[in-house]
Order: sequence, then structure tokens, then C-alpha cells
Amino acid sequence: MPFAHERLPGLPRERLLEILEPVLRAHGVEGVELVWRTDAAGRVLELTLERPGTRIPGAGITVELCSDVSRDLSHALDVADLIPQAYRLEVGSPGLDRALYGASDYERFAGQLARVKLRQPRGGQRVLRGLLQGRDESGAVLLSAGQESHALPLEDIESARLEIDWGPTPRAAARGSGGARPRAALGGASAPRSAPRRAARSRSRGRRAAAPRTRHR
Repeated sequence: MPFAHERLPGLPRERLLEILEPVLRAHGVEGVELVWRTDAAGRVLELTLERPGTRIPGAGITVELCSDVSRDLSHALDVADLIPQAYRLEVGSPGLDRALYGASDYERFAGQLARVKLRQPRGGQRVLRGLLQGRDESGAVLLSAGQESHALPLEDIESARLEIDWGPTPRAAARGSGGARPRAALGGASAPRSAPRRAARSRSRGRRAAAPRTRHR
């Protein structure tokens, strides 16, 4: 059960995955991102999760689920004593603006709005917004942007993520605009029971961890 995106400088990756995977499997979730980083408060091990095969970002990843996963992971990591220094464990959803990593993501989220950043400009544009249409026979990502269609080889894509089209703003509607620029969101009315990013937190110090704290946004 590899993560779609990993950044683990200084941590033993294989041993860490051996600890994480049984816990995630027991809760019926898959890992999306696994990042070991530093912020103003110290070291952080951040995980984002999703339900296998879901086409709706964050669907089924509730605050309660994140809290349960965080609690079980904290215990497993403390028993293994894999990270001796003080750190925080953060568990949450990748959000409605989920990043797209592998080829399968572009097929799985076909029909959804996405923002794609290219390594080199195409037709004077380096950032394209449009509807994902899966991939063609050569494996290129198909993106429909208004009257234009693009076939983008994976190696030409620097980064991509989903976007949420909230429709025209009142001000844009008054001007007769065709619609506001799509905006990304991490939660809210579209997903009332989905957990925001970093929904559950555990604060670990060596081998001892406090009970997870759940933060609502």
C-alpha cells in the first residue's frame, strides 16, 4: 500500500511503511501523502488518507476516522520507537483540491475540474484549467478547456490538482460573466462530514504520545 507522494528525509522508509500499512488497512483507508517536515512548532509526520477507489476527494474521511487512525498510529509508532525525537502526527484528508500524482489519478478523477501546471509553456500558457477526460492510447492526459482540447504527456506535467467550480459569483453574474474562476476548498458545505486537512493531531515525545486532539475548521 504505497503512498502516492512521499517525502521522508532522514526516516527509514521501509520500516515506517511496515508500521503504517496494517493500521491503515484495518481502518479501510489508503494513504495519499506521507511527509516528514518541519514547521514553526517543530517536526511533523503528516499523512493524508482516502477511501479506496472513491472519485470524490475526501469522501468518507471524517474527523472521527482521522482521530481513530491517529490514535492507533501513535501507539504503533511509540511501540516501534522509530522516531526518537519529539514530533507531531497529523492525519487528515487531502482536501477537495487533492493533488494528482500518478497516471491512475487522471483516469480516476475524469470529468472533474483540474488545474495543470506544465514544465514548459504550451501556446503561451503554462497553467491550464479544464475538465479531465482520462488518458488516450498513448497515455497522455486529456484535458478539455473550453473550446480547446489538450493531450498532455505525463512527463510534460510539473504538477496538477483538482479544483472546485463554485459557479459565478454575484458580482460576476451581475456583469453577465460566464462564471467565476474556479476556487479550491478543503471542506465546507459540499462535504459536511469530510475531515479537513490535518484534522486529527497527536503530539509525540519520544516513545510517549498524548491522546489525539481533534481540530474543527
